[in-house]
Amino acid sequence: MMTVEQVMASHKANIETLVGLTSKAFEGVEKIVELNLTASKAALAEAGEHAQAVLSVKDAQELLTLQSGLMQPLAEKTAAYNRHLYDIASGSAAEFTRVFEEQASENQKKFMGLVDTAAKNAPAGTETAVAVMKSSVAAANNALESVQKAVKQATEVAESNFNTVTATAVNASKTVAKKR
Repeated sequence: MMTVEQVMASHKANIETLVGLTSKAFEGVEKIVELNLTASKAALAEAGEHAQAVLSVKDAQELLTLQSGLMQPLAEKTAAYNRHLYDIASGSAAEFTRVFEEQASENQKKFMGLVDTAAKNAPAGTETAVAVMKSSVAAANNALESVQKAVKQATEVAESNFNTVTATAVNASKTVAKKR
């Protein structure tokens, strides 16, 4: 049985965790806003430069050359923007995952402590029921660990796929730009 002090300490720890995660979420939003402002300023400046360049074009060939020269940098900038956005999102997600894993591990330890205490104080003749309960808890812990490993593997595969798609898009834009 948990004491009032233990319950209050647990609630306090949960509130501190929630405040910390909320702060991390706001940091992620701030980084995204900053990234968007930087990208918007750069795009506005480049649009002005491009407009000036278009106004100074003397013939259609020069216009085509100017337009094709914009494709590769645009693709590279888009890829860089997406990479920054992905880094921000994955960094925030990693922090949430780390906290979740720490909390889950701590809760598992506390629960196992309660199970052990209950087992020690169980009446004679309930050893089989206690063993079944301990086995069930161990199986649940193993299942949770398997899910956590699968999520990590899926995240790694998704990141690898993201990097491959980004590199392919940039290379394709380089090929198109060279053909023009």
